[in-house]
Amino acid sequence: MGERVELLAPAGSYEAFLGAVNAGADAVYLGGQRFGARAYADNFTTEEIVRALCVAHFYGKRIYLTVNTLLKEREMADLFEYLMPFYEAGLDGVIVQDFGVFRYIREHFPGLPLHVSTQMTVTGARGASLLKEQGAVRIVPARELSLEEVRKIREEAGVEVESFIHGAMCYCYSGQCLFSSILGGRSGNRGRCAQPCRLPYEIYSGKKQLSGSGYPLSLKDMCTLEYLPSLLEAGIDSFKIEGRMKRPEYAAGVTAVYRKYIDLYYREGADVYRVEPEDMDRLRRLYIRSEIQTGYYERRCGKEMVTMEKPGYEGCDGTLLTEIRERYIREPEKMPVRMRAVVREGEPLCLRVMADRSRTGACSVTDGERTETACLMAEVTGDEVQTAKNAPLSAEEVKKRLCKTGDSLLTVTDCEVSMEGACFVPVRALNELRRTAVEAFEAVVSESFGISGRRQAGSRPEKESDIGRGLDRLSQSKENDACEKSAVDVTASTIGQLRAVLAWGGCRRIYIDGDLFWESYGEIMEMAGAAFRERNAGGMPVFYLALPYILRERDEAYLQRLSKQLEQAGTFVRGFLVRSLEGLAWVRRISSDCAEGRSAYEIIPDAGLYCFNADALRFLHDFTEEITLPYELNAGEAAHLVRAAKERGMRATLAVYGRIPMMITANCLKNTAGLCGLKEGEIRRFALKDRRGSTFPVEINCEHCYNIIYNCVPYSLHSAKKERDRIAADALRYDFTVEDGAQCVKILEGKFPFADYTTGHCKRGVD
Repeated sequence: MGERVELLAPAGSYEAFLGAVNAGADAVYLGGQRFGARAYADNFTTEEIVRALCVAHFYGKRIYLTVNTLLKEREMADLFEYLMPFYEAGLDGVIVQDFGVFRYIREHFPGLPLHVSTQMTVTGARGASLLKEQGAVRIVPARELSLEEVRKIREEAGVEVESFIHGAMCYCYSGQCLFSSILGGRSGNRGRCAQPCRLPYEIYSGKKQLSGSGYPLSLKDMCTLEYLPSLLEAGIDSFKIEGRMKRPEYAAGVTAVYRKYIDLYYREGADVYRVEPEDMDRLRRLYIRSEIQTGYYERRCGKEMVTMEKPGYEGCDGTLLTEIRERYIREPEKMPVRMRAVVREGEPLCLRVMADRSRTGACSVTDGERTETACLMAEVTGDEVQTAKNAPLSAEEVKKRLCKTGDSLLTVTDCEVSMEGACFVPVRALNELRRTAVEAFEAVVSESFGISGRRQAGSRPEKESDIGRGLDRLSQSKENDACEKSAVDVTASTIGQLRAVLAWGGCRRIYIDGDLFWESYGEIMEMAGAAFRERNAGGMPVFYLALPYILRERDEAYLQRLSKQLEQAGTFVRGFLVRSLEGLAWVRRISSDCAEGRSAYEIIPDAGLYCFNADALRFLHDFTEEITLPYELNAGEAAHLVRAAKERGMRATLAVYGRIPMMITANCLKNTAGLCGLKEGEIRRFALKDRRGSTFPVEINCEHCYNIIYNCVPYSLHSAKKERDRIAADALRYDFTVEDGAQCVKILEGKFPFADYTTGHCKRGVD
C-alpha cells in the first residue's frame, strides 16, 4: 500500500459497484454466486465480476472477492473453476475465512493476494504474524479491537491492516457465533445468519431479573467520521465500509461522505478537520439505525453501544436516495481517445490508440486528489492487407469499423486512416484489430495505476483432491471401518468437576480451564498428586490446559503469569487446547523456548479453529497432529473428515457433551445491566431469557473481559450411538461448564441426568 489510506466500499450488486466507484472508492469488495458471507445479497454473476474488474482497473480501482465462508468437502472441488475466470481477469485479492480455502488458493492461484477475513478472529500481532508466515498479505482484525491494538498488529506483524469504519456491528466476535446455526440451522459461518441478536431478551442474575424485554445483543451502527484523523494517523492501510446487503444508494452515499473527509484530512491536516452537521445528518438518513457510535476503537465495551429499544432500521430518505442515484449510479464516463490506422497493401494492419490530450487535460490520470501527466498509448498489428480484386476498401469504411468501440471504456473523438494501394481487409480482421487495440490500451491505462491486470491461468490440480478421493471411497462403504474404542477426554472448569472426574478415573486426558489452573494451582497439584499416589501412577490421565477463547493485548500479564506457573509445574502440563490463533501462536513460541530436555507442548485446536475440509487439515498439520471436529458438520461429513485425518496421520476428537458456546462477546451483559464494578463484581453467571422462555446461561469472564453465551440446553450425543460409531473419532470429549460433580459422573457413566438436550448438527447439518 502507499501512504494514502485505501477507501474500501461494499457492493452487493453491479449497480452498487458503479455507485461506489463513481463516489470515490479506491477499492470495492463483492461476492459472487457462491462462497460469500452474504448469501442473501444480490451478488454478482461471473460475467458481472469480470466486467467490474475491467472497469475498476481502467479507473485505477481494485476489487477484492469474498470467499469468506467455511466450505464443505464437496464444495472444495468446485473452487478452482469458480475462481479461475476472476484470477485470469486480474482479481486483486480474495478475502478468506476457511483455513482450507486459504491453503488451496495459495497453492493453485500463485500471486493472488490473500486477505484474512474478520471471520478468522485475529485479535493480536501473534496471530497476524502466524498468518503472514502462511502467505497472508492483509489482515482484517476483529472489530472489537482498540485502535492501539490495531496499530500494534500493523507495526509488529508487518502486514497490511484493513479495519471497519462504518456500518452494522455484530455483537459476537465474528467467526465465533453459532447462535443462528444451532437454533435455526442457518449458519453465520456459511453466510446465512438469521440475526437472532436482533431479537428481544431479558437479563437475569440467578432468579433476579435485571432488565425488561429489550435488545441487549443489538449494537448501534458504527460511524467513525468524526474520529477519522485518529484512524488515519494509526497507519491503517484500508478503511472498510460495511454494507453488502444494503442498496446501491447506501454504498455510494456513504462512500462519497468518507471520500470527502479523507481528502480533507490529507489536504488540510487534523488541526482544521471538522465534520459538517449536514454530512452527519446525511449518513443518518442513509439506511442506518436510530443511533450511532464509534465502535470499539476508544472503549473496551459499554452499554452506550447497545440499542436496547430499537434494533431495526428506520426508513430511508427517498429524496436523498433519488439524488444519490442520479449522481452516482451510472457507468463511468468513457475516456476520449484518438486512433491512427495504417492500411498498406501487402503489410500487416497497424492501429495506434492514444488518449485525446485536448479532451483529457494532457492525458491526465486522476487518483483521488493526485493528478499525474502520462502519455497513454497502445499500438497493435493485425492481419496482412490483401490486394483488392474488385473495388478497394475506402478509408471511410475502415474508420467506420474502428470507431465502433461498443461497451468498451473508450470513445473515439478522432480517427485518422492512412491507406496505400488497392487494399482489401475482411470485416472480421478490422473488428479483431479494434478489439485487440482497445484491450491493449485499457491495459496500458490500468498499468499506469500500478495494476497489472490479466494473469495467465493458474495451476489446475492434476488429480482429484484428497477431499474428492476420500468421498468416493467412503461412498462405496456403509460407514467407517471398525476401529479401536475411542478414548475419553474431559474439560473441567471448576474444582468440583475436576475432583469428580479424577475420582471417576476413566479419562485419557483432562483439560483444565487455564483460569482455574491459575486461580487454584496449589489445590489442583495436591489433588492430582493424591490421585497419583492412590493409583500408584497407574491409569492416571494426562493433563492439558484449555486456553481462553479470546486472547488480546490486555492478556499479556496473564500469559506471563501462566508461563511462570508452567515452569513451576514441570512436566505436569502436556499440552494445550487452543481456541484462537493468538493462543496457537503463543503455544508455538513457549514450545520453542522450552528448556533442554523438555519436549514441546502438544497443540490441540478446539472446534472454533474450524477444520471443515481436508485442505484445512493440511493447513493445521503444520502446527498439530490433532483436530477437534466442528459443531456444524453432520455425522457423514464428520466421518469423511476423520478418514482424511487418519490418512494424513492425524487424530480427530468429537465433542459428545457440553454447553455449546453460542457467542463469545466483547460487550458484557453485566455492564449493560449497570453492574460492572459494583459489589456484585464476583458474579460470574448471568442468563438471557428469550421471548419463548428459553434461558441461555452466560459466563461473565472478567479476567479476559468477555462473555460466553451458552446454548439453553445441553448438547449430547448419548442417544446417537449410530452416528458416533459412523464418525469413529479417536477421542470423545465431554466439556463441563455449569454441571456439578455428581452430574459430571452420571454423564460419563451414560446416565444422562437432564430431560432436555440437543444433538446439534450431528444428524441434520447446515446448508
